[in-house]
Amino acid sequence: MNPRAPTPADLVQSVLAVPPLARRPDLSLDADANRALVRHVEAGGVRVLLYGGNANLYHQPVSEFGAMLSMLAEVASPTTWVIPSIGPDYGKMIDQAALLRRSGFRTAMVLPMQGFTSIEGVEAGLRRVSDAAGMPLTVYLRSEDYLSVDALGRLVDDGHVWCVKYAIGRMAGVHEDPFLDALVRRIGAARIVSGMGERPVLGHVGRVGRYGLASFTTGGGCIAPRSCMALLAALQAGDVERARALHARFMPLETLRESLSLVRVLHDAVSWSGVADMGAQLPLLSPTPASMRQDVQAAARWLRQQDEAV
Repeated sequence: MNPRAPTPADLVQSVLAVPPLARRPDLSLDADANRALVRHVEAGGVRVLLYGGNANLYHQPVSEFGAMLSMLAEVASPTTWVIPSIGPDYGKMIDQAALLRRSGFRTAMVLPMQGFTSIEGVEAGLRRVSDAAGMPLTVYLRSEDYLSVDALGRLVDDGHVWCVKYAIGRMAGVHEDPFLDALVRRIGAARIVSGMGERPVLGHVGRVGRYGLASFTTGGGCIAPRSCMALLAALQAGDVERARALHARFMPLETLRESLSLVRVLHDAVSWSGVADMGAQLPLLSPTPASMRQDVQAAARWLRQQDEAV
């Protein structure tokens, strides 16, 4: 694991792969399978691993958190940043912050809490968690009701937040987002990554996108890291034709994920692609239904085949 604190300048160098977390049948962590997945992603040029929703950390017990941190630090290469996730509730975050403080990690993403929050309360809570962990946080923003632009600006200014994973969906499409416009003006595009996989990146990222965001998070990039890095390069270079062609590779699997569950389908797709066996799904989720297996397996294997041609 890279021991250096990442900076906004580092964000443009890599996509942020968001892998599932491999487990054995008894639900214990499978270090060998997780290492195999990390090596595959690293071989494709990816240098940031973000363990969050796809790893189903919403349902991870705090009692396992320290063991997971140790495992992830060991399986990643010295040039790869690893960002674990904490929360989503304050009680879980503050307990995890104590473990993070002595872990060697340099940031952690806060999973978004739905309901029972106020913008003022979230801002105050993240300040406490950042201080307790001894590091700036990565904010996963899925709602305007969670943190305002001004609140995020203050957190960035005071060193409590270094990066925002932006994942607020818009019915009008990514080209009409006044909140994102305001956020870019307040904290800068260099601190914001598009946080909804490949679907919105043509409108969000680099010189192709309207907002010029630094990079994007990816589940499909765990299967096709070379294609994902090539897509990032095309977006940043303003190569619209190549960006669209590479973007299209990810859409069959993304569409299947969106039709059922982003997390469940990716977990099984990584296994069925042959990259690594992700094993059992941590409750409260369940495997992809048998009726979808053939379609997901075909899409995952096709995506990996396309990646080998990059």
